[in-house]
Amino acid sequence: MKPVRTLADALGAGVLVLDGGLSNQLEAQGCDLSDALWSARLLADGPEQIEAAHAAYVRAGARVLITSSYQATFEGFARRGVDREEAAGLLARSVKLARAAAAEVAEEVWVAGSVGPYGAMLADGSEYRGRYGLSVRDLEAFHRPRIEALAAAEPDVLALETVPDVTEAEALLRAAEGCGVPVWLSYTVEGGRTRAGQDLAEAFAVAAGNDRVVAVGVNCCDPAEAGPAVELAVAVTGKPAVVYPNSGERWDARARGWHGDIAFDPARATDWAASGARLIGGCCRVGPATVSALGTSLVTGGGGGEGAGEG
Repeated sequence: MKPVRTLADALGAGVLVLDGGLSNQLEAQGCDLSDALWSARLLADGPEQIEAAHAAYVRAGARVLITSSYQATFEGFARRGVDREEAAGLLARSVKLARAAAAEVAEEVWVAGSVGPYGAMLADGSEYRGRYGLSVRDLEAFHRPRIEALAAAEPDVLALETVPDVTEAEALLRAAEGCGVPVWLSYTVEGGRTRAGQDLAEAFAVAAGNDRVVAVGVNCCDPAEAGPAVELAVAVTGKPAVVYPNSGERWDARARGWHGDIAFDPARATDWAASGARLIGGCCRVGPATVSALGTSLVTGGGGGEGAGEG
């Protein structure tokens, strides 16, 4: 069942708790994700696992679920022998699975259709570099069919996420024109700049004045980057911010493993909310227990998180 309120209306009323990393929850459930399609493989091979992972976050207090379509593309599925009609069905399934998990609670739960960057399809870590050598027009042509397929499944919003550079952000926003679904735009950043090294204020500015964009911010980054990015996103765009950093550990694309220490502190969420963040959660390696603690922190700290601390 879809929520009664639009996501934009809900953001006007307070903070919503996002989910955490889908892949780490799937791994905790015993799923093997050592595939170029990553969690998207399970849309065909184990949809019940994806629904269970979403449900774990709902029980933890998440009120926005991001679908398992981050690495799901027509090109990626074609390499596995999946034709376009079946691939479109799998993209739609990603929305349906999240919607089914949302039904576990009586409260409103919004579904965000994940639109990952071009680099996610390459499965070589290039989403953390950007600058693929493709034009805005090239990237728009790549993204549009998937956006159309996801929009047809009627998510509440499209999450244009883990965007490494301004060129791809512009392409994604163009590709989403006319799809009938609002979007949020979220960059992956390092050192206060986009992963491609661009000025972050200029990057956020591409969404300023765009009425289809309900929130702007960052994800899949070090938690220390989150606070300054939230403040900048709000200052540049005047929109609510979205923020969902990683655990603080770093991904080694060559070794395909994580290293470093956990630095995600749920208590920081109150500061992010005070700076204008209205969608707050976690990305890679942030699990249901941390999301639950984040929601509790928002409630006890006066952040006003909806559904926080349940489960």
